[in-house]
Amino acid sequence: MRHHRPRTVSLIAIGAASTALLAATVVGTASPALSASRVRTAIAVKPVTPGSSYLALGDSVTFGYREATNQPPPAYSNAASFVAYPQDVGTALDLKVANASCPGETSLSLIQSAVQSNGCENIPGGGPGYRSAFPLHVSYTGTQLKYALQYLHAHSTTRLVTLMIGANDAFLCQETTADKCSSELTGVLKQLATDVADILKSIRTTSRYRGQIVIVNYYSLDYSNPASVAGSQALNATVDNAAKPFSVRIADGFGAFQAAAAQSGGNSCTAGLITALKGGGCGVHPSLAGQALLALAVEEAIAH
Repeated sequence: MRHHRPRTVSLIAIGAASTALLAATVVGTASPALSASRVRTAIAVKPVTPGSSYLALGDSVTFGYREATNQPPPAYSNAASFVAYPQDVGTALDLKVANASCPGETSLSLIQSAVQSNGCENIPGGGPGYRSAFPLHVSYTGTQLKYALQYLHAHSTTRLVTLMIGANDAFLCQETTADKCSSELTGVLKQLATDVADILKSIRTTSRYRGQIVIVNYYSLDYSNPASVAGSQALNATVDNAAKPFSVRIADGFGAFQAAAAQSGGNSCTAGLITALKGGGCGVHPSLAGQALLALAVEEAIAH
């Protein structure tokens, strides 16, 4: 089988090209009102305990993806060589980790099969995605949500689920619309809010899961750039608002990176928080140091 090297379209941290679009969206109105069937009252959530299971859902940040020109060169055929915050959290809290994330996953492709992803199952413009050429951390057929529900049914000791999703929704819109998503963005964020609510409703209702759910927020590549900051905040607010009715906690990845980048002028690249590329410059994915910061944000959310 011919292996296609992962394309940059599957990179899912918010970059300068997309933040200008996201910044134009009013954060407070990004999420539509949730229907009564989606809203849940507070539930008694079981605490995370050593030895329990942890299910991580998401995209390439959660996967630990690194660009092809990152040094040392990534071994795409060996999923275990990609270390991300779920593994760090699992080690710190003595949890059994199942990382179901897929590079290029959108909120809708996480739920539905045969829809356009941004590089997980398929690539914009045609062709197979990452999952067709390279192994994930765990092997499964069907959607990531289908796997999640099966996993929760089979692992009653699961006490932590994390979800980091949404950036690929904006990237996919940019790549597939004539105006680079200028007129479609509000609708994209509304769909993202709907998808997040559907994902969490399935986890809480269909699986009757009563452990912790932590939403992991995206970071900014450059905190000195108002558009970059506003874009990440808009995306995070959309997901956080949609998740509120489902007894979740928020891991402030945005704030963690901001504090760490402060002494580098707010630049996540200069601060060493994102992948360094051969020949200079940075990618958009967290470095090992950046992944450790996201892990600490998850652990802090659990502790509080």
